[in-house]
Amino acid sequence: MKRLERDDLLPQETSNVILHRGEMVRPSVIRTRQAIFVTPGLLIIIFLLALPCLSLFVVSFLTRGEYGDIEMTFTLDNVRRMLGYGFFGWSADNLLILWRSVVVAFMTTLLCILLSYPLAFFLASRPANKRVLWLTVLLVPFWTNLVIRTYAWLLVLDGNMPFARFLSFLHITEPGTTLYPSQFAVYIGMVSVFLPFVALPLYTAVEKMDWSIVEAAHDLYSSPWRVFRHAVLPQTLPGLSVGITMTFVPAMGMFVVPDMLGGARYMLVGNLIQQQFGTSRDWPFGAALSLVLMVLTLGALVAATRGSKKKGAR
Repeated sequence: MKRLERDDLLPQETSNVILHRGEMVRPSVIRTRQAIFVTPGLLIIIFLLALPCLSLFVVSFLTRGEYGDIEMTFTLDNVRRMLGYGFFGWSADNLLILWRSVVVAFMTTLLCILLSYPLAFFLASRPANKRVLWLTVLLVPFWTNLVIRTYAWLLVLDGNMPFARFLSFLHITEPGTTLYPSQFAVYIGMVSVFLPFVALPLYTAVEKMDWSIVEAAHDLYSSPWRVFRHAVLPQTLPGLSVGITMTFVPAMGMFVVPDMLGGARYMLVGNLIQQQFGTSRDWPFGAALSLVLMVLTLGALVAATRGSKKKGAR
């Protein structure tokens, strides 16, 4: 494209030209360039995000056919079922599954935070030539499939393995007791999956900390908790916010780990959705549950964003 110079323009055209990044261009040229750069991303958002969400919204108000097909009949039965109203009256099962999903996601995020802070400080304190090795150890689980990693936990938590034998030695469990399916096994599996998602953003934040602020807090005789609250937490809050978002949101919809380590007795909303789209072939009800899950995750994102902004303003 030929670069426009002010001397090349007629007097009546000069008023329609602006200086943009050292170049004299017409506003129409700027709008064309912006459209060229924005259109690919906009199409990706429309086709990969907006249209699937819109289709879920539409299907959630349709009717399941006799053989699992979708009938184009508007109904609110899926919303009623989601709230617990069914053929035999009201039941709190679905609401309990939703509540359990929120609790598991919250506890998983909290445990990952408690483990990630010491881990992040440990990684940041390693010599530069050995830090890559420790980061590689942290990322090793990502080299294998999630299902394979969960199967590995089935082996580790078996009643004849050292961990179960150690717990029986401490009289916590009976000898030969398998540690799954259980709530304990679910939390172990969830934390092992999501720990790197919190530890890595925290590590990048800890690595860039201004330690003179921490030293000043110590010089003012602050307690360890006050040092962390006023000197460490504000500096690591951006990384913490990213870690919370990357953990809580996918943990809400996780179904592989609860299904394999928790069994049918520990169903989460992800397992319930998977059943509707799989064995039950009740796509309208599964779509309604998916919308609820999206609303919950969106609420979590909004809350995390507002919380980080308020603390950042302080």
